[in-house]
Amino acid sequence: MTPKKTYTIDASGKILGRLSAEIAFLLQGKNLPGYLPYLDNAAEVTVINTSKLKVTGKKNEQKKYYRHSGYPGGIKEIAYKDIFSKDPNEVLRRAVYGMLPRNKLRSKMMRRLKLYQEDQYGKN
Repeated sequence: MTPKKTYTIDASGKILGRLSAEIAFLLQGKNLPGYLPYLDNAAEVTVINTSKLKVTGKKNEQKKYYRHSGYPGGIKEIAYKDIFSKDPNEVLRRAVYGMLPRNKLRSKMMRRLKLYQEDQYGKN
């Protein structure tokens, strides 16, 4: 049994999409020589300084996240800047979640993603 590998990434000044693609790559274990898509490699990714993430272009004002209740007219939208101001971790969590494969391993991979703002790291 190989020991669980831990990666620590500093998100300050990094672009949201590029960082989330890198995190999804590590969580899936695609960087390992023995990668198999149906096996969980149990690597843990810790991201610090999520409040210093950046987005390019006008995404700060124009990007929206949608959800639907299932009822007619039940679509809700919330702007990126509102979610980011409330909880920067949620923005990165949603981006990584969308980049992982849609199978039974996705929830296990997401449990191994630890997100911290600069004031939270080291206090757990």
